[in-house]
Amino acid sequence: MQSVFQDLRYALRQLIASPGFSLTAVLSLALGIGATTAVFSVVFGALINPFPFRDAGRIMRLGVWDKAGNGRLINLNGPQIERLRQSPAVDSVIVMDNWSMALTGADLPEEVETIELSSNGFGFLGMPPMLGRGLQPSDAIEGQSPQPVAVLSYKFWRRHYNGDAAAVGKTVQLDHKNYLIVGVAAPRFVWYSADVYLPLNLTQDPVPIYIVDFRLKPGERRETANAALQPLLEQFAKETPRHFPEQFNVGVQGLNDWVVRQIGRTLYLLLGAVGLLLAIGCGNVSILLMARGTARQHELAVRAAVGAARARIVRQLLTESLLLSITGAALGVGAAFAMLAAIRAVLPRYAFAPEVAIAINLPVLGFSVLVAIVTGVLFGLWPALQLSRPAMAQMMQSNTRRLAGSVHGRKTHNLLIAGQIALTLLLLAGAGTAMQGFARIMHTPLGYDPHHVMAVPIPLHEGSFTTWAARSTYLEQLRAKLAETPGVSIAAVSTNGSPPDNGSNTRFEIEGRASIEQPTTLVNYVSPEYFSALRIPLLQGRMWTPDENRTAGPAAVINRTMAQMYFPNGDAIGHAIRLPQLENRPPIVLSAPGVTDQWFQIVGIVADHRNRGLRNPIRPEAFVPWTVCMWEYTEMLVRSEVPPLTLQPAIRKQLTEVNADQQTVSEADDLEEWIADEPEWQQDHLIAWIFSAFSVLALALAAVGLYSVVSYTVTQRTGEFGIRMALGAQRSHVMRIVFSSMLATVGSGVAAGLVFTLALHRVLTSTAESTANDPLILVSAALVLVLVAAISCAIPARRASRVEPMTALRYE
Repeated sequence: MQSVFQDLRYALRQLIASPGFSLTAVLSLALGIGATTAVFSVVFGALINPFPFRDAGRIMRLGVWDKAGNGRLINLNGPQIERLRQSPAVDSVIVMDNWSMALTGADLPEEVETIELSSNGFGFLGMPPMLGRGLQPSDAIEGQSPQPVAVLSYKFWRRHYNGDAAAVGKTVQLDHKNYLIVGVAAPRFVWYSADVYLPLNLTQDPVPIYIVDFRLKPGERRETANAALQPLLEQFAKETPRHFPEQFNVGVQGLNDWVVRQIGRTLYLLLGAVGLLLAIGCGNVSILLMARGTARQHELAVRAAVGAARARIVRQLLTESLLLSITGAALGVGAAFAMLAAIRAVLPRYAFAPEVAIAINLPVLGFSVLVAIVTGVLFGLWPALQLSRPAMAQMMQSNTRRLAGSVHGRKTHNLLIAGQIALTLLLLAGAGTAMQGFARIMHTPLGYDPHHVMAVPIPLHEGSFTTWAARSTYLEQLRAKLAETPGVSIAAVSTNGSPPDNGSNTRFEIEGRASIEQPTTLVNYVSPEYFSALRIPLLQGRMWTPDENRTAGPAAVINRTMAQMYFPNGDAIGHAIRLPQLENRPPIVLSAPGVTDQWFQIVGIVADHRNRGLRNPIRPEAFVPWTVCMWEYTEMLVRSEVPPLTLQPAIRKQLTEVNADQQTVSEADDLEEWIADEPEWQQDHLIAWIFSAFSVLALALAAVGLYSVVSYTVTQRTGEFGIRMALGAQRSHVMRIVFSSMLATVGSGVAAGLVFTLALHRVLTSTAESTANDPLILVSAALVLVLVAAISCAIPARRASRVEPMTALRYE
């Protein structure tokens, strides 16, 4: 035991005596471990194990794909749900409906997101409440009104009841109705992000439609389920054609499919990037340890000659390597937590399902630590393993320069350096691609002005303003009151028209034209102030008048894309279109009388604006008065003379002056934030930020590795340089020797990196509108790497050129 402590003290002194070497090796391991663990933890939490529900992989959402490849989730009515339960592919079904209700009884009503959930909901999901009980069959008996009971979400309970367990048994007032609190959901039970869960009374009335999720039977594959459900949904489409595309294929969707589509490839690409970073970090440690070990071979030979056993030397080197590796691993654990916190800070706000819990993945952390320790031990023991090859007397008589300059040693060092440079160039090219794609997204022409514009959601109470006249009058009162708010310049109704992803895809007909396949357009229900609020210019014709808006007049405005696509002769104004798919489902959806048979005359053409995200082509688009079709949930756009979010208290007050029970939003976003919430913006921002950070780290590690090898080479060749300078060599000649010794290594590394980048350019460009084989990106990345390599070589080369000849000759 005493010898072990002796080895440990000696190892510690060795590392302290070489602070540059020790710090570089430790940080290389720490950065590789931390980055790999942090990113994989995100991948595991978001993609591999995102949900805490029972058999979450078998829970599906009912969806279809139209002939254009667009996906749509399907809702069903009560009789259709009963037939769905009997499908041979379906194990069990959960039914729900979502409502925005008002938390009343306080000074100002507060919006509360509620889910009316079928009584089997908690059992279906397999998550018992944290407190009390969940919903049960007696809470919603068919044919009877549901019991006034509620299960609170964990966040709502913490926010409004301060985590008091005595909340169970109390009442909560929603829309002036008291509900008995029977339970508090578990922290990760955030099904559909609701604040409160109420019992659903599922009726056999064919008018109301419900959100439906179901669990596949054990062993059932999605493909066979799609085939089994296709004839059933085709029958449903005949019964309720407005709820289905004209032609479709069933495509059931897993709970996490939308995350995989939006950001899955990005996360896996980042995982590959940090894998490269871990490889570069371990390669850096290998280079440092081998170079240091080569320099110590003469010392180890002397120790062996004076009687030190080979096992004793190996144990000493093993102690040094373990101390170095364990220190790096310990810092890597801390780096993993710090990097995970940093990644969380830049993750898109709505990137994942709300149930996702991202935490350090211990198996991956352990694996990364193991890789780092094995790397340190293996390459730290390299000098001891080399002792068994040459004769001891030959090693003692030879100088360090000969040993270090051996062909085998040079080849090993050069191979590691070249590999490190190649991987770094690959990361730099990926970062350049990501930044170019993000810059393109940031400079995408929007076609509208989102600055100083805020979207204000207006949810109505369930069953309120149930006639078309009452609802249109009330919403116009709210719009007019918002326009009177100090600081507000324009207030407009934008039921479903807030860009950059707006409008409902709807079939339409052109008067006087027969068409076998009905075309589709995006339909927006807005007020005439909408265009002024977003500063979308009118190109031709006019807007509809306030009177036409108040009476749901048959007037429409289309965008330039629709005019060019369907009226190429420039005669769009004066033509009329019909929208046969407009809904009328009182009291949820109230449409103007006879609207499905109404022909809307095109009175104006407006400029295009982004209406299907930041990257997709602009779609044909039609705008009609918002009074044509009104939901129980609408939205208003407010353009202000000051930062719009500062007006939220005043806006809440204005709404309650019209109706004291009108719930107000707790959080609102301006339209600039809406752009930042777009999947394309989030994805490109995430990958650009993290890829750039990792490439900078990789560049630093490669520079340090190259500097270390060149420094050791210069140290080992000090005698040679002294002789050259004593014989008349100039300093520039010595510097040229140092640079030329690394020229082939750096050049081969850059060449290999270019080959890797070109070979993997499809992977690198899979998440950005850019290309990794862009000459500008490749040349820039190569130049940056060559410049860093030149600086890394220049410092030790300059030191070598300043060696005094007599000092160098006495070096050995």
